[in-house]
Amino acid sequence: MPPDVDAGHKTYHHGDLRRAIIDTALDTLQEQQGWQFTLREIARRANVSHSAPYRHFPDKAALLHELALIGFDRLRDELAAAIDSTRDAPAVLRALAYAHLAFGQRNPDLYRLMFAADAGEPTDIHRDPRTQAPFLLVVDLLERGQQAGSIRPRSALGQATACWAHLHGLTMLAIDGRLIREKVGDHAIEDALTTLLDGLVLGDARARKAKAKNA
Repeated sequence: MPPDVDAGHKTYHHGDLRRAIIDTALDTLQEQQGWQFTLREIARRANVSHSAPYRHFPDKAALLHELALIGFDRLRDELAAAIDSTRDAPAVLRALAYAHLAFGQRNPDLYRLMFAADAGEPTDIHRDPRTQAPFLLVVDLLERGQQAGSIRPRSALGQATACWAHLHGLTMLAIDGRLIREKVGDHAIEDALTTLLDGLVLGDARARKAKAKNA
């Protein structure tokens, strides 16, 4: 009998076992609204032997680390899908902001895990290219906006960091149900995004001047 299956358990081939463990863990994360599960529970839910997950993940922390990276992969894909080359940088930034917020609200527990210590040391996981990819999309957009004269000529890294801090805070407040109307009004997210963009976008006259200078 293969070492990763028990009698009556499904046999996986060519990487399917790893995929099955990951998919089961993602489903369990969403269902249980947290990551208090054990590898033994994931194995049971995936219908494999208790030892099977250890063929790909030495411990639960390694699995959580991979789930967090998958979260960043998915966030990157959703941000990329929101980019429209026919629109100017400020309009695309607004679209990216709403895509970020929507991702967090649809995947609250995965989003929390992406920034949790249980997914790995922040200094390690946030050096990973997969984690950096969503952030670098914003940096690239800001740099192109500066070249086009619609975004203020500042450090694009600093501007992207401000966007990240702003959006992460809004997303966490939204998924935790903290943006109550009695406290922040009926249009808190839109007003907050407008405030962010006001600090990034050049006024019409300054934008035309910057565009002429860069021409």
